Amino acid sequence: MRRSRIRRLACAAALALGAALLSPAVPSAAAAADPYQVLVFSKTAGFRHDSIPAGITAIQQLGAANDFTVTATEDATAFTPQNLAAYEAVVFLSTTGDVLNDGQQNALKGYVDGGGGFVGVHAAADTEYDWPEYEDLVGAWFKSHPAIQEARLTTEDHVHPATAHLDDTWTRTDEWYNYRSNPRADVHVLQSLDESSYSGGEMAGDHPITWCHEQQDGRSFYTGLGHTIESFADPDFRQLLLGGIQYAAGAVEADCSSDEDPGPGPGGDGAEAEAYTSSSGVQTAPHAAASGGATLGYIDHGDWAGYASLDPAGATAFTARVSSAGAGGTVEVRAGSATGRLLGSVEVTPTGGWDTFTEVTTPLTAAAPGGGPLFLRFTGGAGALFDVDRFTLTRAPANEEGGSSDVHLFYYRS
Repeated sequence: MRRSRIRRLACAAALALGAALLSPAVPSAAAAADPYQVLVFSKTAGFRHDSIPAGITAIQQLGAANDFTVTATEDATAFTPQNLAAYEAVVFLSTTGDVLNDGQQNALKGYVDGGGGFVGVHAAADTEYDWPEYEDLVGAWFKSHPAIQEARLTTEDHVHPATAHLDDTWTRTDEWYNYRSNPRADVHVLQSLDESSYSGGEMAGDHPITWCHEQQDGRSFYTGLGHTIESFADPDFRQLLLGGIQYAAGAVEADCSSDEDPGPGPGGDGAEAEAYTSSSGVQTAPHAAASGGATLGYIDHGDWAGYASLDPAGATAFTARVSSAGAGGTVEVRAGSATGRLLGSVEVTPTGGWDTFTEVTTPLTAAAPGGGPLFLRFTGGAGALFDVDRFTLTRAPANEEGGSSDVHLFYYRS
C-alpha cells in the first residue's frame, strides 16, 4: 500500500509543531518542504503532438515552483512496480496508441489502485484502446474532433484546486475532443464544453472536458485541453494542470466523488446546486457549513441555473437545502429551459443567516421523457434572495427494467 502524501504532510506538520514547542527560538521547516516526484510519460504510437516539448517544460517549471521533481521519459520500461513506487503521480502527456505491454499495463494499474496518482492530458484519451481497464483509468476514450477553434467552457466545480481560480465561464481556443462515451456517471466533472459556442460538438449538449475520480486507493485526473503549444504558456491552463497534478499526487485534498452519486434514499438523484452547467446571474458562494463547502449564491430575481445531466422526467418531488439572510423568494423547477414547463415551485423564507440551513420541498407534476434537462429559476423581491446548497429529485420506483444499449464506435485519427 502506497503512503498518502497528505498523511505524510500531516506527520511533517506535527513534527514541525513539536520542534517549535521544544525549541521556539529556532524556525521550524514548513510541511510543504517535503518534496515528491512526478513521472511524465509522452510516448506515442500514433499521431504525435508538437506541443509535447512545451508540455514537458511547463510541468518542469511548475514542479520547480511547487516542490516536486519531474522525470520525463518515453521509455515504457519505466513502468515496473519498483520504479513507479518512487513517484507520487504519473502524467500521460498526449500519449497515443498502444504504448504499454501487458506487464507495464499491470504495473500502472497496480500503482494507481494501490494509492498512486494518474494525470491524463489531451491525447491521453487516445491511448491503449486494446486495454479495457485503461478506459476506467482515464475516464473516456477519444472519438473524434472538429477543427481547432474558440469555444466556451463552463466551470462546474469552483472548489477543486484545478478549477478554483476560474470564472463561471472561460473562452479559449483548443482542439475539442468528442468522446466515445459520456463519463459523467463515473467521474466528477470539473469543466464542460458549451456545445452551442462552437461547431462540431457531438455529445448531445452534455460535454465533460475536465474531470477527476477516485481509482481504488488512488486518484485520476484528466483534461481534454492542451493540444496547442500556446496552451502551456497560458497561466490559467498551467494552474489547471498544476491543480490536477497536486490532486493526483495527494498533495492537496479534493472531492472527486461521482457526479451521479445518488441522493438520500432509493429512487432519488441530486446534485450540488453550484455544479450547474449553464446559468444567468448566479455565482458560487463559499460556505464552510455547506455540503462541499459552497452553495449556489448571489441569487437575484430572475436568475436561473441549468443542470444538463439531470432529467426531471419521472421525478415526483424536489427537496433543497437552503439558507437566507436576504429577502427570501421562490425556487421554480422547470424542464428544458429557464422558461420551460413549470413542474413545481417552493417558497424559501429567511433563515436568519447565510450559514443557517433548512430544507424545503415541493411535489412535482410529471415531466414528459425527452422534455429536456432540469432548470431552476429564482424569483423574489429586490437584492439577494437566498442560497441553495444541495438538492434532490425523488423518483417513483421503476416497475420494470429497461434494456441496455452498449454501442462502441471505433474511430482512430491519423
